[in-house]
Amino acid sequence: MKIKNIAKILAYLAVLAAAVLAAAYYTLPVNRINMHSRLVMLGDFNGDDKWDKADQALLDSVLADPWAQPAETVYKADVNHNGLLDEEDVYLLYDLYMTGDPYKAREQFSASARPFPYPREFFRYVPDTEYLQRPVLAVYNPATASSPLKFLSEVRLKKAFGYRERLLQEIYSEGVRFSLAYAKRAPGLLPKEKEYASLKIKRCASLWKAGDYYELLLEIMALTEDAETLTVKGQPEFVAQSLYFRDHLRALLESGLYRDYLAGKVAQAEVFKALEKYLLDDMGIKADLANMAPPRNFLELKNYADRARWQYYKTTSTRKDFRKLLLFAQYDRRYLRAAARTTRKAADAPLENHNLPMELLFREALVIKGGDKLAAVGLLDEAVRIPFAWVKSIPRDKLPTSVALENFLLPGNKEDGSDKSRHWNVFGGVSLYKSPEESLQLALAREVKDFRAEPAPRGMTEFIRDTMANLNGIYYVVSINPGLLKK
Repeated sequence: MKIKNIAKILAYLAVLAAAVLAAAYYTLPVNRINMHSRLVMLGDFNGDDKWDKADQALLDSVLADPWAQPAETVYKADVNHNGLLDEEDVYLLYDLYMTGDPYKAREQFSASARPFPYPREFFRYVPDTEYLQRPVLAVYNPATASSPLKFLSEVRLKKAFGYRERLLQEIYSEGVRFSLAYAKRAPGLLPKEKEYASLKIKRCASLWKAGDYYELLLEIMALTEDAETLTVKGQPEFVAQSLYFRDHLRALLESGLYRDYLAGKVAQAEVFKALEKYLLDDMGIKADLANMAPPRNFLELKNYADRARWQYYKTTSTRKDFRKLLLFAQYDRRYLRAAARTTRKAADAPLENHNLPMELLFREALVIKGGDKLAAVGLLDEAVRIPFAWVKSIPRDKLPTSVALENFLLPGNKEDGSDKSRHWNVFGGVSLYKSPEESLQLALAREVKDFRAEPAPRGMTEFIRDTMANLNGIYYVVSINPGLLKK
């Protein structure tokens, strides 16, 4: 009897405890979302929680070269929140620095019927998971006058609205960024680097004259990336020559010979002969492509590099690394512009849509991994995966995690974006583990093997396009200098 009473008491206590817990759960404040944010004080560039002349001096240095500053520093200058670093931001901040008090500054502006932000508008909570976009430069910069892009001053003054206006704003901003970077690099450029830059600068002038603003923006971005990240100093001549080989392959696809081949008027042996000539003239490689020995299993990375090292660097990629890369790919203005240029299916034979986005992704991966190229290749190798059709039929909970499967914004056209990204990154990475020469020869053997499986014009076109993607990866992975990124 006594045991029954104890059991009843315990049952009542359990019900009472459950009721108390339920009431507490539904009535007491609960932290349901773990969001970590930091408070950013706009206009306070030195972090002393004041607005004064010291901040004004730092604002002047931001205006002189916004890209020499961290993204968060430049973000603090956009006090009117329009995504631009413009004249209004400058005079609002200058007046704020004169008084040091946003209430007084607002009173002075209101007295003369001029708008001024409320004090609280100078503060922003920025979640740790938010990607900070650099404002587009819209104020005049002295680099405009000395820029090798002679049309740059016209860009800023050209009147437009809507989408066209935004393109012109970004062209001007990117043009100033390139001009500042080029001025720093120009004295030390090698003749071959100057020659290549000159060709691209002439192309920019032609695009401006033609009014092809989107292509112009991407061409200037490519120039900027060259100036800010690339150097062939200390690189073997083989690497420097690889872009000439790539350009010859591009020209081959557009040649009369290739048109005749597609029409069945020329045998594939003639195309191979042209390829072999470029390979010998540009790269010093003598090869009999039609009879080249096949590589071993391409999917076994130990055949291209030390598998253990490759796998090690892949495993150094953390969830935080992937989150940073995804935020970049989903929000960075420059990457989205580069990745947005696509064409109809099978209409991008020369890979115009592909290389610049991969450069930007690799650059960001390098930043995330602290300048370690092997780790950056590993990060992209984990992020950029080929979503084979059969993979999609496997239940999602059985799949290995793959950032690319659903939410990664891959560059290039839909039908080959992931494929060409993989080529770019894998053979660029192999050139680090072995050598650029070995990487290219392995790549050629792989492409010949694929061509033998489909010995038709479509297969030949993919052979050439894949080789171009491989060359781009080899050149940029080897030539990007992490030291330049830190500067």
